[in-house]
Formats: sequence, C-alpha cells, structure tokens
Amino acid sequence: MNTSWRTASLVATAASVLALTTACGQDNTTTPASAAQNVGATAAAGDYGNPGTATTTGAGNGYGADGSKGSASATPAAPAGKLSVAANPDLGNVLTDGSGLTLYRFDKDTANPPKSNCAGDCATTWPPVPADDATAGAGIDKALLGEVTRADGSKQLTIGGWPAYRYVKDVNAGDVNGQGVGGKWFALAPTGKKAKLSDLPGLSVHKDPKLGDIVVDRNGMTVYRFMKDQAWPKSVSNCAGACLEKWPAVGPVGADDTKGVKKKGLMPFTRPDGVKQMTVNCWPIYTFSGDKAPGDTNGQGVGGTWYAVTPDGKPVGASGE
Repeated sequence: MNTSWRTASLVATAASVLALTTACGQDNTTTPASAAQNVGATAAAGDYGNPGTATTTGAGNGYGADGSKGSASATPAAPAGKLSVAANPDLGNVLTDGSGLTLYRFDKDTANPPKSNCAGDCATTWPPVPADDATAGAGIDKALLGEVTRADGSKQLTIGGWPAYRYVKDVNAGDVNGQGVGGKWFALAPTGKKAKLSDLPGLSVHKDPKLGDIVVDRNGMTVYRFMKDQAWPKSVSNCAGACLEKWPAVGPVGADDTKGVKKKGLMPFTRPDGVKQMTVNCWPIYTFSGDKAPGDTNGQGVGGTWYAVTPDGKPVGASGE
C-alpha cells in the first residue's frame, strides 16, 4: 500500500512539473548549433578579406578569391528578393536577402552620394546585391531601398544609401562570417547603419511619459499585444500575412536576457508557419513598423486592438483589463 502511494505521488509530481514547463505552449527545444554564428572573422591581407578560416593561412590573392576568380565571376548574381530582418545574438537586428543570407556594407563606399568602391577581385569575394527585384519585408522601411549604377552598368541595391553586398563565405542562412573582415566590412542593420547590439537586454522596461512602464526590445522599440490573440490554455497568434508585415513578431529572448519583465509566462512558442515568437505572460508580442525610433509608441491603440505591454503582460489602456 505504501509503495503504491509513493508511486502515485511521484507521478503526480512529475505531471505538475511537466505542466509548469509546458505552460502556454512553451517549446522545450534547444537552439540548434547552426544558430551560433562566427562573428568578427579574422581579416587577411588587403581590405577585402580572405575567405580562408581564421586559423589557416592560404595562398590566396589577398581579396579572398583564392584562385577561383574566373568561376565565381561567371556565376550570375542571385536576386535580392524580399529582404528580412534577422535577430543575431551578437549583432542585434541584421538585414538579410530573400534566402536569409546576411547583407554587408563596405567602409570605403559612400552613401551620400551612393558609390561602390568594390570591383574586380573585391566584387568576387563580396558579390554586389542586384537592385532589380529587391522588396522590403517586415520591419524594413521601403523608402531606404535604392540603387546605384556600378562601373559595369549594373544596378546595385543600396540601403540608406549604402551599397549592399553578400560574402562568399556565408553559405547558410544567418551566417555572419564577413562581420569585421579587414576592419571595413560590417553586417547591415535594417536602417543601413552597421549592425550593432545595443546595451539593452532582449526585453526591458521603459518609462514612457504618457503610458508609464512599458516593455521594449533590445533596440529600445516598443513591444505590443494584439487583443485578438490568446494566451491560455496556449499561446496563439492571430496576426499573419499582411498583419505580420505591419506588426513583426518578436523573436525568442532568454529569460536571463530580460530586465524588469515578469518571469512567469515569459517564453517562446512556435507559430503555425514554424517561426518562434516570444511571449510576455504567455501573450504573443510584436513591434510596430510605424515606430521609427526607440521610444516611439505610434502603435498604441491602433484599431482598438493593439496596445503597448506592461511588465506583467497587460495591455496599456485597453478597456476590460
């Protein structure tokens, strides 16, 4: 009888622990190894960077072509496609092309007026991104997209005036092997500036003069809740398609990368499209494409369904809560 009682107790305890760890649709998955990026690649000879590894000294030509200039230059440049914003753990928000490859800028170029100073072997290592079909995805101001005519007559995409490039050593979506090469190549932020992680945690609290304490992301941008979403018994987002273009989902943030935000219900869930989205108190959170600078709250009250979020996950100023 005592043994049965102990067994039942253990089963009940295990069930309660499981319920806590899976509350509101938490994903019990770990970050894949491929998410760990090689930031700040060691520069080789010249300003263009040798795509050899940091621990290997190859007999390259100093520009990174490694003798493959002919075959590389013969390959047509891949179209830019729909640009996206990717969250990098070391660089913050990074601009990527339609295939998820990181886009870069070159310190020897100019933005006003736009001009590319990367040609020949440099352009083999750092292929210019074509401007023809580039479109702005969620979180990107389409007014920042432009083009510059290169010396060969081709049109190159510019972001905030800066010519955009890919790096030949970036093979997988999310790679940032070109970051810091030669001290002159840097991943592009969605604004055209150099991608740089702010000093803020992934989520923190900002005191707004009108709204009070509200949650902001690592870039200081206001975080919002959608009243048509649900938190219980599991997190569900009802913002997709055109809605998600205007209200980009906030990506996963580690609980230890937050400050002042309620820990309970602070976890990611998987959206129907397979993308992971962060929650506060189990409510899905978003930023607003209409907010252009840290501290903006242009999304507050939009449509009577979008509201800034308090540190405990409540919608600021929403009736009924």
